[in-house]
Amino acid sequence: MDGLIMAAQILLSLSILVGLHEFGHLIAAKYFGMRVEKFSIGFPPKLFGVKWGETEYSIGAIPLGGFVKITGMVDESMDTDQLKSEPKDYEFRSKPAWQRLIVMMAGIIFNVILGIAIFIGIVSYYGDTYWSTEAVNKSGVTPNELGKAIGFERGDQVIAINGEAFEAFNDIYNAELIMDKGTTFTVLRDGEEVTLQLPEGFMKRYTDERDAGPFIEPLFPFEIGATTPGGGAEKAGLQSGDKILSIDGIATPYFNDIKPVLEDKKGEEVEVLINRGGEELSKTVKVSDEGLLGFQAQMLLEPSKVNYSIAEAIPKGTSQAFGVTILNIKGMGKVFSGEVSTKNISGPIGIAKFFGGTWDWNRFWFLTGMLSMWLAFINFLPIPALDGGHVAFLTYEIISGRPPAQNFLEGAQKVGMILLLLLMVFILFNDVINLIFT
Repeated sequence: MDGLIMAAQILLSLSILVGLHEFGHLIAAKYFGMRVEKFSIGFPPKLFGVKWGETEYSIGAIPLGGFVKITGMVDESMDTDQLKSEPKDYEFRSKPAWQRLIVMMAGIIFNVILGIAIFIGIVSYYGDTYWSTEAVNKSGVTPNELGKAIGFERGDQVIAINGEAFEAFNDIYNAELIMDKGTTFTVLRDGEEVTLQLPEGFMKRYTDERDAGPFIEPLFPFEIGATTPGGGAEKAGLQSGDKILSIDGIATPYFNDIKPVLEDKKGEEVEVLINRGGEELSKTVKVSDEGLLGFQAQMLLEPSKVNYSIAEAIPKGTSQAFGVTILNIKGMGKVFSGEVSTKNISGPIGIAKFFGGTWDWNRFWFLTGMLSMWLAFINFLPIPALDGGHVAFLTYEIISGRPPAQNFLEGAQKVGMILLLLLMVFILFNDVINLIFT
């Protein structure tokens, strides 16, 4: 079921992104009087289609992109027969270079507009939810193995990043900070300030172990919120509001402590010491085969929430849209420099895993907005067979006053298609390898 939900999310996301991108090309071409023969979401073979006016609108079986076929244009179809005759006034090649440039830029522009609009919508609708540093520091943090590699210890209170105080604890996970080799964290430990710096090679280890969770997380004080019907906690008489003090003599004042203690107790009975209204009670609880006591935790660390008006969301959402794009570009730079493994390059399978096996609209729209901005950037690269390749050739034509030779354009298009196909094969291979070995 999880796989179906992942597939449904990425298919919907790609359909939105590709559909709007190609619609940008279509609407611009029609505006300038160009004939659009085909509009397709997905690549052939065609699943179904309908002809409306001069254009056939269709859905392809391979949902990894789409295309618009404009008469008189050398594109990925490599249909050059029509170029042997004199250009008609409705053909792409007969129009002024500036009009053709706008047509090629339209898909990119539509993706940028979509990405910005999505991020503005997310900020406006969801606002910001975060743990305040002040609240977290009442108990401190706990590190995993990655956090320990930096030098964090249980109970550390993080008071500064790169020497500056910060309000939202979530800022610690900022990807830009992780990519910066010089990032430092100032912690308060036993009343003394200690400065920790990201160690050499941390970025590579962090990306390779991205499923390990946050390198540090707050210590969560908690109480029992509700017991699971028929579970061990309910049968043992645990109640809402009970605070678990220890399990089999091991102190568990924080929710973070529960899972490690129960990991080796699956299917066994454990002695649970609780505090109920100031009175300490001992209960014998059966641990499930999944390593659970059978209760929902009520976290006593309350998150902070900030809401934004539309006027406030516009600049913040726009900044976030371009911010995630810049981070992705920097991330690709880390891959090319060897600081990050190429196995972190994700294709459709890897992206589907990011969407997850549960339908979370906040996560769905965030990823769709990010992909829209990334699609715009990739398409703007001056690679033949991408929009950016056409833009580069048209810019040359506008500046020089003459178009590149037709044979050169056709050859460049073929080279570009081969490069893109090789890249697609590599990405899909990478996805399959990651799926098998992770």
